[in-house]
Amino acid sequence: MNLEIERKFLVKNDDYKNESHTKKYIKQGYLNSDKSRTVRIRIADEKAFITIKGISNNSGTTRFEWEKEIEKKEAESLFLLCEPGVIEKTRFLVNVDHHTFEVDEFYADNNGLVVAEIELSSENENYKQPTWLGKEVTSQKKYYNSSLSKHPFKDWL
Repeated sequence: MNLEIERKFLVKNDDYKNESHTKKYIKQGYLNSDKSRTVRIRIADEKAFITIKGISNNSGTTRFEWEKEIEKKEAESLFLLCEPGVIEKTRFLVNVDHHTFEVDEFYADNNGLVVAEIELSSENENYKQPTWLGKEVTSQKKYYNSSLSKHPFKDWL
């Protein structure tokens, strides 16, 4: 079974930009954002993917994930079928010891939100926390991209 184990954090400052080795623009939409499963279409620079994710466990760290690369033209066509609320962001990749943090800087209706994720091989795996890492929000569903597409950051106040 394909399991994704990750933890999610807010980011305190933009020091991650100086530590980043890669950045890419991402646009993603949801064909289905049901709480039991999501079906996502993503274009990351010149590559495109379809991803299916299952419901998270109680801690919010682990869930089923299946992903397949598709043609960019196919993804662009599938965006026409997506639910309202496309996500736009720049993803910065930052290596910290033997892990990679993915730091997402959101735009449009989620402008101002910056979230970091780290994928782990087990829920209790140890990892080094960089100084720019803030409060953990792993179990808070409002920080899921599928939630941000329906209830954007600009509406939280």
